[in-house]
Amino acid sequence: MMESPGQKTLLRRDGFTFKYFFAAHDRCAMKVGTDGVLLGAWTPLCPVPRRILDIGTGCGLIALMLAQRTGEGTAIDALELDGAAAAQAGENCARSPWAARLRVINDNILTYALTSTERYELIVSNPPYFPVGIPCRDTSRDRARSTGTLTHEHLLDAARRLLAPEGLFMLVLPLDIGEGIIRLARRQRWQVRYRTEVADNPGKPPHRILLGLSTAAGASCCSAFTLRDENRAYSAAYRDLTRDFYLGL
Repeated sequence: MMESPGQKTLLRRDGFTFKYFFAAHDRCAMKVGTDGVLLGAWTPLCPVPRRILDIGTGCGLIALMLAQRTGEGTAIDALELDGAAAAQAGENCARSPWAARLRVINDNILTYALTSTERYELIVSNPPYFPVGIPCRDTSRDRARSTGTLTHEHLLDAARRLLAPEGLFMLVLPLDIGEGIIRLARRQRWQVRYRTEVADNPGKPPHRILLGLSTAAGASCCSAFTLRDENRAYSAAYRDLTRDFYLGL
């Protein structure tokens, strides 16, 4: 049963408490962050997909957000390469109100794309984007952040194999990396159907991009917004986008 957002919530330190679920992330290389929240809240769900795939789910954040936003007719697969992260995602999903619709798969997306018979109307990913050669001290975090084990070309190939004919592939990336993926995707005959640029503050250049790609032709939608307003508080646009998730909104 969902807890009412009006009830007192005890905040734990090993993860992030949202209105209707808790995402523990202490065993995951990549923690709950703004990029994942943006993608989970922004991804269009019209028409409502029957099957969703979250590539590189980490602690399960985006899969859980999409489960909250959909109904009983939607099943969600959350794919994660790292064993510890996959285990924690499984625990988070099992403890959520939508456990029956969520499945965590500990596998490599390249292998999964070649062996799975599933086809998804929606695929989402907060993918690795740092080039090889920019290491960090944590090996698992380095693997999660860098394209050494999953290039963007291979990611697009895998998504194409798994996507239903009219499906959408949604991503969140730094703006410059996103522009590179757009060029690569167009060479592979993907269509850019959604594009939203995100800046931290008014007057600052955008630094994130939310993308929606499809192999099918269709109308495109472009927009932009800032995370914070002139007073450094969350902007009205960001509050509207995330109010069903963040406590206190």
